[in-house]
Amino acid sequence: MTNDFEVEFIERGDRKARFLVRGVSPAVANGIRRAMVADVPTFSIDTVRFVENSSVMFDEMIGLRLGLVPLTTPLDDFEEGDVVTLSLDVQGPATAYSGDLVSADDLVQPADQNVPIVELKEDQHLEFEADAVLDSGKAHAKHQGGVSVGYRHLQRVEAVGDAGEFESQEPNILRGVIEEAAAEHAADESAEDGDLVATDTFDNDLTNRYPGKEVEVHDVPEAFVFHVETDGSFTVEELVLRAAESLGDRAAELEEKVAI
Repeated sequence: MTNDFEVEFIERGDRKARFLVRGVSPAVANGIRRAMVADVPTFSIDTVRFVENSSVMFDEMIGLRLGLVPLTTPLDDFEEGDVVTLSLDVQGPATAYSGDLVSADDLVQPADQNVPIVELKEDQHLEFEADAVLDSGKAHAKHQGGVSVGYRHLQRVEAVGDAGEFESQEPNILRGVIEEAAAEHAADESAEDGDLVATDTFDNDLTNRYPGKEVEVHDVPEAFVFHVETDGSFTVEELVLRAAESLGDRAAELEEKVAI
């Protein structure tokens, strides 16, 4: 693999993005995916000290739920193994939510305020302290900030002729992103050759995009479309950059050891 690769965002948001990477091998694409899942650490509640729990749920069940509450993770300010304490004190009747957690550090807060923990009835009380630890997905799945990370080949669509005059067109389902090589035949008159088009814009059916045309679909070599979502611990951009940094560090370490 060379360093001459290109990245183009198709959709871009803080928690959800879709982007194209050209000039990488399948092995490198999979390495990027694995790094996003396993290498980028997040804070997650690991230990809970209950002061009182008179709810209908056992301590262990509440502890499991707390471990799945996403916490904001500013990676520049912490190192793996760091601990931040959070507390909660809710009296029923009420529902205890993630937003009721009070953090000892303003930088580490629940990423979502409305994750339900437990519903408390009259006279029920939940009070505890919890330690959130910064660790990676390699240690436990609850530390995976990338909750949905996947990729597939970019596919190029070409019109090779007209569909049979008396043939009924069967649905031609394709999911992800296509590269137009047949824009002049597309139902969208503004399309141009080489444009990237998300398949959900035409209900994932190529017969809607190219009515009356016979098309061929080919994988574009060394071009992969990534779809990434985070749990709110950090942005997609930070997840991708940290994963790439981790991959580069491991490659440099391997190169150094081989050279010895």
